[in-house]
Amino acid sequence: MTPWVRRLLIANIFVFFVQYTMPAFTDAFAFVPSYALFRPWTIVTYMFLHAGLSHIFFNMLGLYFFGPQVEARIGSTRFFQLYFISGISGGLLSVVFAPNAAIVGASAAVFGVMLAFAMFWPRVQILIYGIIPVEARWLVLFTTAISIWSGFRGSQGGVADFAHLGGYLGAFVFLRLIDPARRVARFKASTVSKPAADRLSNWKRVDVARVHEVNRDELNRILDKINATGLPSLTPEERVFLANFVPPDDRTATN
Repeated sequence: MTPWVRRLLIANIFVFFVQYTMPAFTDAFAFVPSYALFRPWTIVTYMFLHAGLSHIFFNMLGLYFFGPQVEARIGSTRFFQLYFISGISGGLLSVVFAPNAAIVGASAAVFGVMLAFAMFWPRVQILIYGIIPVEARWLVLFTTAISIWSGFRGSQGGVADFAHLGGYLGAFVFLRLIDPARRVARFKASTVSKPAADRLSNWKRVDVARVHEVNRDELNRILDKINATGLPSLTPEERVFLANFVPPDDRTATN
C-alpha cells in the first residue's frame, strides 16, 4: 500500500471511531455550505466524517482499490493534492447547488481518485458487487449521469450528488493542469527524493513481471523510452513513476 493511501485510511477510520464516542464531534466538523464563511475549516474536515459503517466502508474500499495505482502513477505529493482538491471542489460545488445540506464523507475525494484511475487506465474492468464487470471509463460516465439526474431531482436518500460531481470536476481540472503533454504543467521540479533518484541508474533491474498489471503498460513504455533516448529524456513525472519500481542498490555500507 502506498504512503498517502495508508495515512488517509488510518485517519478516516480513526475519526470514524471518534464520531461515535463524541456525538457532538460530527456537528462541529460537518460542512454546511451556507455556513462556509463562518466555519471555513469544515470544507476540509467534512472529508473525514462518515454517516455510518456502510458509508465509510465503501469510501475506504474505493480508496484502497483505486488509490495505490494512482499514487504510484503520479507520485505521493500530487496524489495528496489530487485527493484534497477533489474533496474541496466537491464542497464548493455544493455551495452553489445544495447550500443548505450538511455534508460528510470522503466520497468527493475518492471520486476524484476514481476519475484519475479511469483517465490513466480507462479499459481496466471493475467488478461491481464483485460480479458485474464494467470498464473504469464507463463507471465514471455512469456515476456522473446518475449524480446529475439525482442531484437535480433533489438528491434523494441523503446522497451528496453535487459533492460527487465536484470531486470529478476538481480532479479533472487538476489532472489537466499537471499534464505535460498539454504544456500547462504547474509543477516543474521532480518530486523524486535523492535516494530514489540515485536508484534510477539501476532501471535495468526492474522486474516488470512483479508489477501490478494496471501499471505494467506505462512502465514498459518508460523502459522503451529509456532504451531509445536514454534516462535523461524522462520527464519529472516519468522519473517519479519509475522510482516506485527500481529496486534499491544491493551494496551495504561497512564501517
